[in-house]
Amino acid sequence: MKVIVCGAGQVGFGIARQLASEQNDVTVIDQSPQLVHQISDTLDVRAIVGHGAHPDVLERAGASSADMLIAVTFHDEVNMIACQVAHSVFQVPTKIARIRSQSYLQPGFQDLFSQDHLPIDVIISPELEVGKAVLRRLAVPGAFDILNFADGKVSVVGVTLEEDCPIVNTPLRQLTDLFPDLKSRVVGIVRNGELFVPQSDDPMLVGDEAYFAADVRDVRRTLGIFGHEETAARRIIIVGAGNIGLHVARELEANHTGTRVKLIESDRDKAVQAADKLKRSIVLHGNGLDPELLQEAGIAETETLVTLTNNDQANILSCVVAKREGCQRTMALINNNTYAPLMRPLGIDAFINPRGATVSTVLQHVRRGRIRGLQSVHDGAAEVIEAEALETSPLVGKPLREVNLPDGILVGAVIRKEEVIIPNGDTEVEAGDRVVLFARSDQVRKVEQMFRVSLEFF
Repeated sequence: MKVIVCGAGQVGFGIARQLASEQNDVTVIDQSPQLVHQISDTLDVRAIVGHGAHPDVLERAGASSADMLIAVTFHDEVNMIACQVAHSVFQVPTKIARIRSQSYLQPGFQDLFSQDHLPIDVIISPELEVGKAVLRRLAVPGAFDILNFADGKVSVVGVTLEEDCPIVNTPLRQLTDLFPDLKSRVVGIVRNGELFVPQSDDPMLVGDEAYFAADVRDVRRTLGIFGHEETAARRIIIVGAGNIGLHVARELEANHTGTRVKLIESDRDKAVQAADKLKRSIVLHGNGLDPELLQEAGIAETETLVTLTNNDQANILSCVVAKREGCQRTMALINNNTYAPLMRPLGIDAFINPRGATVSTVLQHVRRGRIRGLQSVHDGAAEVIEAEALETSPLVGKPLREVNLPDGILVGAVIRKEEVIIPNGDTEVEAGDRVVLFARSDQVRKVEQMFRVSLEFF
């Protein structure tokens, strides 16, 4: 597939890296010679210095034969015009744009992005995607990551194994014997920074980060088995009243009436605007790093502090100060993934990378075949994929033990009508089933081929 990516920032780099690793023909456009030089030196892609919305630049990038254009520059208007030019001049079939300004996304303006106006096929809003990720993690304390599939019937949850975890050093095959009615399965483990798909004889060790797929009704029980029985937060402090912080506060007000929310914002104008837009939340003007302000906000009685400013260092340090002042759990927004290894040593319970959330959403629309859902984990080291099984799929019609899936791919759950099945070697996938798989990034192309609409598997 031939793809043009407009924008070589963190999101554009992440998309280009993933697509190039799967042998796609990728061209990246950016106005910054430094970013273009960096991406061309690092990735197997073609990189061009230029304005992504200019027709001559798109022509040099090969837009006349492109299958898709993904516009993820820092400017909404550039992204929108790039899609318009790609459609009107080059007839590019699929256009994806990142739109950050919430003004464009208000419900009353939905007709703006249509074939008759701005022909954009998919709109990606990083703020909304990050806001959803924050709310999912607030709903399941004890997890550092949670992804939902199959219309919310299946969750893939990331959890850290602490010293008090009762199943440490237990081979995975024994978990089925210990908990025969538990609809849950470990599908991935991160150990010493390296992610792998485990075999049945592999044990889990203290310090591992484990991903398990589970029937949503068994998520809390599974967390308890892993030694995490934290209760959902009823008192929350949010640092940062920008688009993400405001979205999270509004959702908590609307859907969690028993939750008390306080916002801290250093910019006075933003604090005033947030106070006007919120009904029950308390907005404080000040610095989230100020211990006195945190004490005034009741940090010692607060169950979760979430830092959502644009400053990574401030987000990290605010979490550290909050923990010192008695806050039970902390969550930080981190744009620079080089800070990720610091989270655990600093006592930060969870972090969210906006780039990861945005890249996952974009890739969901890039995948071919019957791919119905997709999320990246561990900075793109693996993907969790929900796909519809076809008659032609090699998974269909025989026990999974006979399928001989490549190393690095594991079936986590099968959804048949309304039933969630946690598979074993005897499970047979039927045509029409939805299958949730965990796959290392280097094996994603094989998963895509399994669910492609073709006759190649007859």
